[in-house]
Amino acid sequence: MADVAIVYQSKFGHTKAVAEAVGRGVDRVEETTLHLMDVEHDMDIANGVIDWETLDNATAIIFGSATYMGRVSSGLKRFFEAVFFQGRWTEQVWKDKLAGGFTDSGSRSGDKVNTMFDIVTFAGQMAMLWVPVGDPPGNNWSGGHEVDINRLGSSVGLLTQSNGDEDHALAPPDADRRTAERYGERVARLARHFAWEQRHE
Repeated sequence: MADVAIVYQSKFGHTKAVAEAVGRGVDRVEETTLHLMDVEHDMDIANGVIDWETLDNATAIIFGSATYMGRVSSGLKRFFEAVFFQGRWTEQVWKDKLAGGFTDSGSRSGDKVNTMFDIVTFAGQMAMLWVPVGDPPGNNWSGGHEVDINRLGSSVGLLTQSNGDEDHALAPPDADRRTAERYGERVARLARHFAWEQRHE
């Protein structure tokens, strides 16, 4: 059995919609348990109230954030710093866990690759093993379309885009949500394999 935690921050609901789509992909994989963890509502970071047991026992942790001003959100950054100050970096508690990440922005670029590398850097500092997107870029040729899987052409992590004037019920679009589901399923399948290997070492 593999546990997959999705830790995310969402102010307007768009990033939450992506987290839920990633979670649907995780749920498709047998012998996996999903834990959705919203840093704004499920944690009290200022007072150190974080479900460390679930995170420490997870086989994989996927981190999600909106991109604000070309960087990771302050909410997820506070979480990263809490991980550090609680000693999980110095003790290498999350070493060799799988890690993944996603970010959503209003613009197609939005400089959100910076956000993704904020997340990748954190995972690297925690000695985690990064899982990239497994789908080739879509919508990058004359026959491409907005409904293509991985329409924004990401490889490092999951990138999605939400029009600023649309509610999270509509944005991000279905293509991004389907890509998110596939990414969640990819991480979960690898997590299940890792968990099996650990049980049979």
